[in-house]
Parts: sequence; C-alpha cells; structure tokens
Amino acid sequence: MTTQQENTKRIAKNTLMLYVRMLFGMLVSLYTSRVVLQALGVEDYGIYNIVGGVVAMFSMISNSLSSSVSRFLTFELGRGDMEQLKKVFSTSLCIHLALAGIVFLAAESVGVWFLNTQMTIPADRLYAANWVFQASLVAFMFGLFSVPYNASIVAHERMTTFAYIGILDIILRLFIILFIAYAPFHFDRLIVYSLLLVVLGISMQAVYWIYCKRHFEECRLQFRFYRDIWRAMGAFAGWNFIGCTAGLLKEQGVNILLNLFIGPVINAARAIAGSVNNVLSSFAGNFMTALNPQITKSYAAGDYSYMFSLVERGSRFSYYILLLFALPMLFEADFVLTLWLKHYPAHTVNFVRLILLVTMCDILSNTLINLQISTGKIRNYQLAVGGMLLMNFPLSYICLKIGFQPESTLIVALIVAVACLFLRLLFLRKMVGLSMRRYLHKVCGNVLCVTLAAAVLPTLLYLQMADGIVRFLLMCVLTVLCSATAIYFIGCSRNERDFIKNRFISIRHKFSL
Repeated sequence: MTTQQENTKRIAKNTLMLYVRMLFGMLVSLYTSRVVLQALGVEDYGIYNIVGGVVAMFSMISNSLSSSVSRFLTFELGRGDMEQLKKVFSTSLCIHLALAGIVFLAAESVGVWFLNTQMTIPADRLYAANWVFQASLVAFMFGLFSVPYNASIVAHERMTTFAYIGILDIILRLFIILFIAYAPFHFDRLIVYSLLLVVLGISMQAVYWIYCKRHFEECRLQFRFYRDIWRAMGAFAGWNFIGCTAGLLKEQGVNILLNLFIGPVINAARAIAGSVNNVLSSFAGNFMTALNPQITKSYAAGDYSYMFSLVERGSRFSYYILLLFALPMLFEADFVLTLWLKHYPAHTVNFVRLILLVTMCDILSNTLINLQISTGKIRNYQLAVGGMLLMNFPLSYICLKIGFQPESTLIVALIVAVACLFLRLLFLRKMVGLSMRRYLHKVCGNVLCVTLAAAVLPTLLYLQMADGIVRFLLMCVLTVLCSATAIYFIGCSRNERDFIKNRFISIRHKFSL
C-alpha cells in the first residue's frame, strides 16, 4: 500500500471516529439544549452566553498561540525531528503558563469593569452574571494549560482519543443539565450551572494531560529557554493575532454589540442559532480535523501535488457534507425550532438561515487557511485577510447604529467571507503556486452548480405545500436525494464516482454474505 493510500485510509478512519462522537453528541444536544433553555429561561440563557463571550474576548492571544502550536508540532512530526518536537512542546507550554497570568490580570480588571458598567444586564441578575464571569475565567485558564496537549493529540492524529473522551464529556454534561433542570430544591440555576461546567471542564482537561504524558514522548516540561523557537513561535503568533482578533470580534464582538443595542434576549436568539450551526457544521468540521494534519505534513515533506489535491477535495467534500444537512434546515428552520424548543426568541429563524449561509461560504476557505498556516509565512496574509475580517465589527456597528435589523450583522459577515475567500486565493497563488483559476472552477463553481441543482425541487415543494409535519418529512427526503444525486453526478469526478461505486458494491457484498 502506498503512502498516499495509507494517509487516505487514516483520514477515513479518523473521520469515522470523530463522527461517532459527533452523532452521539448531537442526539444528546437536541435534548439538552431545550432543557437548558427551559431551566434557565430566555434571559438567563442569554446572560450565560454573553458573559462567557466577555471572557472569550481575552482569548485573542491564546487563539493565535494555539494555531502556532498546532502548526509547529505537526510540521516537526512531518519532518520526523523528535528533539525539535520536544523543544517546541516545552516552549509552547511555558508560553501558555505565562499567558494565563496575563489574561487573569486583564480579565479581573478590564473585564470586570466592562461587565458591571457597560453591558445590558438586569440589575437583579448582575450578581449571578459575575459568578458566571469568574467561572468562565477559571475554565478558560485551565483550557490555556491544555492547548499544547490537545494540539499534540491532533498532530499525532489520535482521533479515537477525542472520540472516547468526548463521549464521556457529553454524558457528564447531560447529568449536569438534568440536575439543573429537575433538582427538587431551590437554588440559583445560572450560578450552579456555570460552576458545575467549570468542574467538568477541569476534569476533562486532566484526562487529556494524563493521556499525553503516557503516550507521547515529547509531552514533558523542560525549564529551558530555546531562543530560536521562542522567536519563531512568537512571530507566528504575533501576526496570527490579527486574524484571531478579527474572528473573535466577528463572533463575540458582534454578540456584545447586539447586547448593547438590543439586550440579552437577542443574545439568546443568536446562541440558539449558533447551537444549530455548530451541530450541522460539525459534520464537515470532523472531516477537516482529520484532514488538516495531512495537509501540513505533505507541505513539510514537499509533496505539493498531493497537498493541492487534499486542499481541493477537502474543500469540496466538506461543503458537500454540510450541504446534505444544512439544506433541509434552510427550508424548514421554523418547523424544526418549534418542534425542538416549542418557544424561541424573535429573529432566531433568520439567524439560523443566515449563519448557515455564512458557514457554507467559510467552509470553502478552511483548507486554504490550514495551507497558509502550514507555510509559516503569514505576515502579509494576516495584514490583508485579517484586516478584511476586522471589518465585520465596525460595519455591524454602523448597521445597528442607523437602525437596521440585527440580521444585518450576518449579512455583513457573509459579504466579508466572500471577499476573504478571494484574498486567500490570491496570496496562496503567490506563495505556493495554488492555481486560483483552477480552484474557482473545480471548487467554487462546482459547489455552486451542485447547490443550485439540489435546491430546485425542494424550492418548488416549499412554495406549493403548507407548513407541517408532512412537508417537513417530504423535504428531508427530497433534499437528501437531490443533494446526493447532484453531488454524485455534478460534484464528483469520474475517479471519485468509481471510488464511491466500488465502495458501495463492497459494502453490499459484505451484507449479502
């Protein structure tokens, strides 16, 4: 078996394990999201999400470092340099320990001030909001310590570990939610919920630490100063800080703007839409988690032909996976939310549809982002693409300031996402020789044709039938059939169709025995 065939088999196996975890989590989430919303109430649910967002504002530096750690660990694994790998891990752990102290000081000063003086939170819930803030900060601090360990698991492509530990985390999270919802005695549910989640988060991170120390030789802390690695990782993280800041402002920054202009109820609507989006996009996200290490390793090994193939196919098939699940939701968002939650805040349906459209656009850039990070040359890229992403925040502020509906913030995000896709292609064409024309034709044009073809019959059904369970069931069947047919005949090359056909024949043969 060739190296590329082994890599393809590894990607498929890792993707399968991540899907096992995701499907289990999705089934639990469909139940628990409704229970949490009912147990906390719309207002407290919105407060929990927006206060957690304030803490996330301090993760700008850590996010940039996380990308740096993942890139350097995976790159050294691709080169097979164990000594350098040990130095990279030890340096990254020291950086995160120092960063935790800096973030703690910033959060306890600026963060507490902003929470208590600037945010729109009912006076009688401000005490609980402060408890949520402190709990979120503690969880964030322990999460910082774990970044190098989690990055090591991804770099080694041990997705089975993520699957098993993730399932354990989901089960324990379910017990917490059931306790909050059905405990027979009186307590402040918002405060207790946030504290229990902190305990769970620390416990899960401890499991990751123990696993890494037992299985990976490089996961040991050495109190030594490696000047060249500090300089390289610091420079990479520094420029990557621009992109991470832009991404954070796009999500949490705009969420805070919605709170300041409208209030916590709109944050609850956006949080519900975000939960739906996270569930659906995780189908494609798991595929990308399994694929991305191979892109970095193929770049480190100088195998550009295989790398370009992974980038193009990864973009197309991650989009196809998302399309299969997003298309019925785009048509039937109102019915699904009513069936799932019974009652939900205003604007939630529009938020769900628009967030899915933004995600469908962003997913075409995922492999491009990973390829760019793999090169390690990100200064000019971050100045241009990060600068464009930063426009989400001021443009959203302008839209809300002049009185536009809250949905306008997601329309801004969609326009910016399209612009960033073109900028990424321009930079990668110059840096690694990625053909912009080929990508637009083979990936963007391909998925656009597939989407239009898959949406024709469902659109007719949506316009002709009244809302209800019958239309919902027919829509689910029709969208899946239309999407699968369009993907197979329009989206796949001849070799890909032959591969799918042979796999189907092989599976059918096994079941017929």
